[in-house]
This record gives sequence, structure tokens and C-alpha cells, in this order.
Amino acid sequence: MASEPVQSFSASFELKGRAEQGELTLISPLGSILGVLRWAPGQAVLDSGNQKIQRFASVDELMERTTGAAVPLSALFAWLKGDNASAEGWSADLSRQPEGRIAARRVLPAPEADLRVVLDQ
Repeated sequence: MASEPVQSFSASFELKGRAEQGELTLISPLGSILGVLRWAPGQAVLDSGNQKIQRFASVDELMERTTGAAVPLSALFAWLKGDNASAEGWSADLSRQPEGRIAARRVLPAPEADLRVVLDQ
């Protein structure tokens, strides 16, 4: 039995760069920009547009605060290329990657998280 209520987050995104340095723009289902996440060695920031820029100690903290789960960026970049990279606590299903669909699930640490990616072809 889950002790935490189920939370859902849905957005389109544009991803640029690589795991070490890049930019992720989150876009609402209605097309407005929710925020721009930028990271580079030693820095991680969230620009929410009308709010001041928020700074984080690491890209992992930035991702967790923004999406609700510490999405493993190194593994995500690999998964997008069809490489079944491992990430602690995560299990990826790349069986539909050639169709532009990726699924990954984090079981540990709690709470569980599901990541589903559908790529524009």
C-alpha cells in the first residue's frame, strides 16, 4: 500500500545538449512554457519565466524539484539513443524505442516513478 498519494505530471519537452551540460524546456499540454532547466558543471538553474531564477546544488536536485523524481539524465540521453544504460533504482523498457516510445520505472527509492517518453517522428 502506497503511503504517498499518486502524483501525475504531463508535459512536452525539448531537450538539448548532453548529460553534462544541456537545457530542457518543459511545455504544458496547452503549449505554454512551464520552465527552462539549464545545467552545466557546477551549476543547475530553473527559469520559470515570470519568477526569479532558482539555483540548485546539482542537476539531480533540479530535476527532482521540477518533475517530482530524480530523473537520471545520463541514462535518459542513452535511452533516447536506444542504449539500455543502467540507472540505480530505474528499469527501462526500450522495446518500442524504434517507434519513438520509451518507458522507465523507478521502484527505489520511494515513491515509485514512471517516465514515459513519446518522441516526435
